[in-house]
Amino acid sequence: MSVMTELMLQALWETVLMTIVSGAISFALGLPLGLLLVATDRGGILPNLAVNRGLGALVNGLRSVPFIILLVALIPLTRLLVGTSIGTIAAIVPLTIAATPYYARIAEVSLREVDHGLIEAARAMGASRSEIVREVLIPEALPSLAAGFTVTLITLIGASAVAGAVGAGGLGDLAIRYGYQRFQTDVMIEVVAILIVLVCGVQVVGDRLAKLLDHR
Repeated sequence: MSVMTELMLQALWETVLMTIVSGAISFALGLPLGLLLVATDRGGILPNLAVNRGLGALVNGLRSVPFIILLVALIPLTRLLVGTSIGTIAAIVPLTIAATPYYARIAEVSLREVDHGLIEAARAMGASRSEIVREVLIPEALPSLAAGFTVTLITLIGASAVAGAVGAGGLGDLAIRYGYQRFQTDVMIEVVAILIVLVCGVQVVGDRLAKLLDHR
């Protein structure tokens, strides 16, 4: 195995690691945030416009910051949390913070698509708020939530490549150091090809999962 092949495999693993970990955390944080945005809105199961507007402003504020700027701005926080601002583990912090509000909005849209009549029927049968969330909102929105998470993962793959420009590792870092700085066009082409295959693979798996979860 050549040195470049080893570097390519290492970079691929780093990209996958960044995507999976930050994706999992953003899902775990983004879904509850999306639920809160829906529940606290006017006509929701827990209406509170002050909370809703505050959360909405926070989500919109984070989403409006370009990732490369967010990456740099979060360096002090990243150092505080993981002890360094360089490397694959460090990149997970800004990737997660960027992806969480992104997925929260996707989850919010998915949850709003649930037939309001089902929610009212559950209320009429005496279901609690938590039961409505568990038995109605999430199950009905599950295919759309899965599709939205697929989009989030693909976005994270692209963002991880951007993070590579500032020493985060992964395929982006390899493309910058070898493809751009050393004028090795073949490396750049190979990195792009791998990213395309990776994105297509995630999309295919995500589409199949969404279909499996759709029982309508």
